[in-house]
Amino acid sequence: MAYEGRDADSAAGVVYGRNAVSELLKSGRDIDKILVRAVSDKTNKNIPEPSRDGRITAIVSKAKSLGIPVAMVDKRKLDSYSPDHQGVVALVPERDYATPEELIMAAESKGEAPLLVVLDHIYDPRNLGAVIRCAECAGAHGVIIPKRNSATLSAAASKAAAGADSHIGVAKVGNIAVAIETLKSRGIWVYSAEPSGSSVYDTDLNRPAAFVFGSEGEGVSRLVREKSDFVISIPMYGRLNSLNVSSAASVILFEAARQRRLL
Repeated sequence: MAYEGRDADSAAGVVYGRNAVSELLKSGRDIDKILVRAVSDKTNKNIPEPSRDGRITAIVSKAKSLGIPVAMVDKRKLDSYSPDHQGVVALVPERDYATPEELIMAAESKGEAPLLVVLDHIYDPRNLGAVIRCAECAGAHGVIIPKRNSATLSAAASKAAAGADSHIGVAKVGNIAVAIETLKSRGIWVYSAEPSGSSVYDTDLNRPAAFVFGSEGEGVSRLVREKSDFVISIPMYGRLNSLNVSSAASVILFEAARQRRLL
């Protein structure tokens, strides 16, 4: 490993943070380089932060075993990518998005009924990342997002996903309403999450399903809601009448996962 200065080359994509980079290494996705914060020992030689951090030591060891270049850089270099780097940054090629059909095929390859998440214009990358993390933990087979007017898989979204985006397919589509029609033509039932819907706990979710979650302010768009087979909601027992989109996704997706495992 050689020390790298501030003028180092960059890559098309960035993943930062210990959890996100660790999961990225497990995923088998292409990685151009791992950047690790350097510190100085008493002899004034640059050494990597792993000397003081076991998590980063494991990352460096895994990267070396996979033949991925690891470079020591100063803190300012890592800060140029994000102030939340936690001492490690991975430089990756531009991500290849999946297609909805590929997400369905991922489910079929496991012998499972598709469980998909559709995000109807989520603008905050942290919310996008949090929903992706929830979807992966609930056993979903993929997430569908629009190409325009939506958060994308930026470094901030990947950090919020804690590496889950390395283990679950994400598809980009030109039109969410058209994508829903495609899913329905493949035998997938579409559920939109809205406060006016029927209780999720009284709804049969044990079938090929796609769950639509709307934007932070406007919810699911009218056209998408009209194309859905069901409108479902989470009963509220306090004074507020809604949850953050990632919290709502957690409740609904894990209820779907629970129903699937009752048989």
